[in-house]
Amino acid sequence: MGKFIYNTQASATFDDRLLAHLQIVMGAKLRRSEAFFFTWKDDVSLGNGRTTLWVHAGASLIFKFSGSRQPQINRAWLEALTDTANSPGGLRVIREPQTADTADERVLVG
Repeated sequence: MGKFIYNTQASATFDDRLLAHLQIVMGAKLRRSEAFFFTWKDDVSLGNGRTTLWVHAGASLIFKFSGSRQPQINRAWLEALTDTANSPGGLRVIREPQTADTADERVLVG
């Protein structure tokens, strides 16, 4: 499990695989100077609510991975996450889509 840290004020724990996909989507948005909301569901230990951040180019983002290997990237998941990031509600954590050609849609990054 990796950790996403925002401006040292907020953090969340995510699976390394999800975290790698979030890093790519967020990086693409910020390279285009596009600010956006990012929402995730909080862990039950934190009250089972949700957290929403306003992510912008001036924000400090840290992606801390627990593993040393770069996970395979699923293009379909990137597209689905990007679609949420481009919506009025902003980027939301969603499940990885399962496709018949999953192996063909995954690419190695890094």
